[in-house]
Amino acid sequence: MDSPLEDTWSDGTAYERYVGRWSRLVAREFLRWLEIPPDKRWLDVGCGTGALSQTILELASPEEVRGVDPSRGYAAHAGKAIADARARFLTGDARALPFGAARFDVVVSGLVLNFVPEPGEAVAEMTRVTRLGGTVAAYVWDYAGRMQLMRHFWEAAAALDPEASELDEGRRFPLCRPEPLSELFRAAGLRNVEVRAIDVPTHFEDFEDYWSPFLGGQGPAPGYAASLSEALRGTLRERLRASLPTAADGSIRLIARAWAVRGKPKDLGVEQAAHATSEGGGSR
Repeated sequence: MDSPLEDTWSDGTAYERYVGRWSRLVAREFLRWLEIPPDKRWLDVGCGTGALSQTILELASPEEVRGVDPSRGYAAHAGKAIADARARFLTGDARALPFGAARFDVVVSGLVLNFVPEPGEAVAEMTRVTRLGGTVAAYVWDYAGRMQLMRHFWEAAAALDPEASELDEGRRFPLCRPEPLSELFRAAGLRNVEVRAIDVPTHFEDFEDYWSPFLGGQGPAPGYAASLSEALRGTLRERLRASLPTAADGSIRLIARAWAVRGKPKDLGVEQAAHATSEGGGSR
């Protein structure tokens, strides 16, 4: 390849077929882990096609859900797909959220932070708009490990074209591991930071069910597939067909792992008072 490919995020329907359907499974487990009481105000940062927002509406009984995404196409898709008066979606930047401080009880982000050029700024903004006692949380795919549908793709692509490995999310996004995620949240001033793995099954009816979403052009792997000539794409397709664990009935059963992280905003006033007390040798 002569130059790096740009990731494309514009077609909500194509994204849903690619990973949106699996993100919805992760979202359910993610919300169970968070255990947020009902009637809270939620913000979904990088809401995409609305997979996480829809799950919040279904499972968390929120007072309201706001979704922000830099893609007009995705925000529009979410708004059309989710007919719920509690939800509203708009276009915006995770690094400059269009909300006042302490506006929300829960601020979440699904499969987005690694794509933000300055993820620390995004988490700092998520923290800013979360009330004291609220929750900031996110999840990202385990690209270098058990996000198997992508691992199989990139291993086959790199075997045919070594330069393809430079586009592999497992190499591009070192953030998508437990330690960097923990550090990212702590650096934003969050406390009680925890990370856990969420595994969901990704079952494909047959090879076409696995392969066809890679032709939609949404994200790094589909973008790479679209950049190939028809002949090279066919070679990649057949290499994948031969390497995937296919059952006797033609189905393909894989695992998708995401890393989830959560934390609480610090009460800086209390911390500063405690620090001043310790420095002064106690209260007077």
